Amino acid sequence: MPTVETTAGPIDAARMGRTLCHEHLLTVSEAVRFQWPHLHDAEAEFARAVEQVRAAMGHGVRTIVDPACMDLGRDARFAQRVAEETGIQLVLATGIYGEHYSTIAHHFETRDEDYLADAFVHDLETGIQGTEIKAAFLKTAADEPGITPDVEKVHRAAARASLRTGAPIMAHSRPASRTGPDQMRIFLDEGVAPEKVMIAHTGDTDDLDYIEELLELGPFIGMDRYGTEIFLPDPQRNTTVAALVERGHADRMVLSHDACATIDWFPPEMIAQLAPNWHFTHLFDTVIGQLTELGVPGEAIDTMLDETPRRWLAGA
Repeated sequence: MPTVETTAGPIDAARMGRTLCHEHLLTVSEAVRFQWPHLHDAEAEFARAVEQVRAAMGHGVRTIVDPACMDLGRDARFAQRVAEETGIQLVLATGIYGEHYSTIAHHFETRDEDYLADAFVHDLETGIQGTEIKAAFLKTAADEPGITPDVEKVHRAAARASLRTGAPIMAHSRPASRTGPDQMRIFLDEGVAPEKVMIAHTGDTDDLDYIEELLELGPFIGMDRYGTEIFLPDPQRNTTVAALVERGHADRMVLSHDACATIDWFPPEMIAQLAPNWHFTHLFDTVIGQLTELGVPGEAIDTMLDETPRRWLAGA
């Protein structure tokens, strides 16, 4: 059985078990944090992360995949500390989110795709942020601006790093802008096998034609923003998942929340008002029961939470 890198080193992929494939311990503004460190409380952030992880573990979750990368406040030492405190198997990423989803730091803007790929490969093969903690996958993003030149550069660099290392790719997408197929075309153009790719946030739409067009290109898809009603209400997410399961796609989908134990982009009271169910256990508290009522069989739910994440990360 192949292995998967975690904050504690490689584990046999068979040990992943129940997996939340898209959650964040931290989503923070890196520049603000560096310039005004007094605006955050590290111990409170640690306590929130531990609380959220333990709550998920209480529902049988053994592995959490955290796609934090540049521009999201990735912190390998913080993640390792949370994993050591809780016992969770925590899987980290390398990559670039893109400032406002369209631009990248000047340092990379003035250098080519292969230079950027080298930086990604360093995280995958040597370690993240001066640690020995290795990334297990690559993260890219395209949103409302679409495939800008900088976004394309990051996607091509991630593809080249994937080809060099065998690491899979997770791509943040925006179905409303139909970015998924465009992202896949870049990866395929670079020679990446489609089954190496997960197009995240595909569940932000109930357009089954769009989703099946994307699936025909061969990636896995993330139905991974449960609790974010501002993008799509849960009832529509549920009917979409149920329809796709009925059409035989459970083995291509993962379920998750894209929740953040800490996010500093918005005041806490705004998050509480707009997304009260945006946390690591909403699936288990509410959604799975709703999917069952819609006729989604238990084995399909097990596939989406246990098997599909492993197949994407480890190919097994």
